[in-house]
Amino acid sequence: MLPDDRLPSAVHRPVLLDEVLAWLAPHAGSILVDGTVGAGGHAAALAKAVGPVGRVIGLDRDTEMLALASEATRGLPVTLVHSAYSDLDDVLAAEGLEAVDGVLLDLGLSSDQLRWSYRGFSFAAAGPLDMRFDPDEGESAAELVNSLNAEELARLFFEYGEERHSRRVARRIVEARRVERITTTERLAEIVRRSIPGKWGAIDPATRVFQALRIAVNDELTHLEAILKMLPDVLKPGGRAAVISFHSLEDRRVKVAFRDDPRWNVLTRKPVTASAEEVASNPRARSAKLRVAERCPIQPGPHQPQSSSRPRNPGTR
Repeated sequence: MLPDDRLPSAVHRPVLLDEVLAWLAPHAGSILVDGTVGAGGHAAALAKAVGPVGRVIGLDRDTEMLALASEATRGLPVTLVHSAYSDLDDVLAAEGLEAVDGVLLDLGLSSDQLRWSYRGFSFAAAGPLDMRFDPDEGESAAELVNSLNAEELARLFFEYGEERHSRRVARRIVEARRVERITTTERLAEIVRRSIPGKWGAIDPATRVFQALRIAVNDELTHLEAILKMLPDVLKPGGRAAVISFHSLEDRRVKVAFRDDPRWNVLTRKPVTASAEEVASNPRARSAKLRVAERCPIQPGPHQPQSSSRPRNPGTR
């Protein structure tokens, strides 16, 4: 039986949906990839744009999100695959594709994942300290919290959560787990809150620590760096990549990858952000940043002749 807060319908609303459609510019017959399909909102809109002769391939590491996406895209030309987006080249090969017309990555955590307390992503409700996108892979957040030493925890919180009180938080966690193993989101959040001096402000002190643990548990930045290197190779010339990030660790990597690779033509010199109207109706959109780049046409190398209709003699070198 599903937990009480696991409802059959999705609550997640795709951010920057109009902007994604405008920048990816899907048309009838396009083949697109949604590498973080989530609840399927972006994928459904893209599939309607490409029509019955087009195709959208949606990937996700979370099988429960794929179940929601299946409902959202029912009857549309969408293929759903249980896979990390960093394995996109293998997924395309399995589908008989060499390259596609566009790729979307929405790097944000789904509102559905946050509301499922039994997944352990949120400190807003008590639940097991897990945080894995794929519960069958890797170590849970509880395993990291209870096994890493104070220095390792502090480095994790500082590098992935940009938590300036990382050493203090790490020491308090180590002290607390000597008394009792930390296994719930509620207890970890309580320890973190007691560790942060002064007034809290608008952001709960547990936010940065939970972000850092989620990134570490799912190796998110490694997956992101892998797909950013791969994207030019899986896009057709003129194909576009659109990436939505939600914190500076992601956005910085996307910006540099697009800027420093000569195969890209960067279309968004500054990140696209949500309108005031969207933020008012969907507060999650406030921190979303969309960057888009286009795969440059393939240019011949310095010793590579321009293409010619004359066949090459196979006997010459």
